[in-house]
Amino acid sequence: MTSKSLKHTLVLGASLNPSRYSNICINELVAYGFPVSAVGLRTGEVAGVEIKTGEPEFNGIHTVTLYLGPENQVRFYDYILRLKPERIIFNPGTWNPELAELVEKQGIATERKCTLMMISGGYY
Repeated sequence: MTSKSLKHTLVLGASLNPSRYSNICINELVAYGFPVSAVGLRTGEVAGVEIKTGEPEFNGIHTVTLYLGPENQVRFYDYILRLKPERIIFNPGTWNPELAELVEKQGIATERKCTLMMISGGYY
C-alpha cells in the first residue's frame, strides 16, 4: 500500500463544471493516484469519480477538502465528524473558525491551504 492510497480524499462541494476548482481538484487527485470520493449538489461523474449528493457513507476518509463557503458548511458539520477524517483542508474562501474549532476538539487537523497547490508542490 502506498502513502497515496492512505490519503483517501473526500471533495466536499464537488462540481460537474470543469472550470470550478473542485472539479479541477478531482482531476488532479485522480491523476496523482489518490483515491477520491465526491459530494456535491448534483450527481454525475468527474475523472471516473462518481459525485454523490446528501451524506453518503464512506469508509477510510483521510482528508476532507472543502469547496463550500462557510455558510454552506454548517449542514455538514455532523457529517464531517461522522467520517472521522484525519484532516480538513480549508481551500481559499472556505475558512470557517467555527468548524475548525469543532473538528480540532475531536483531534482532526486543519489546514488553510490550496489543495491544488499542495498536490502540485508534492506536499499533499
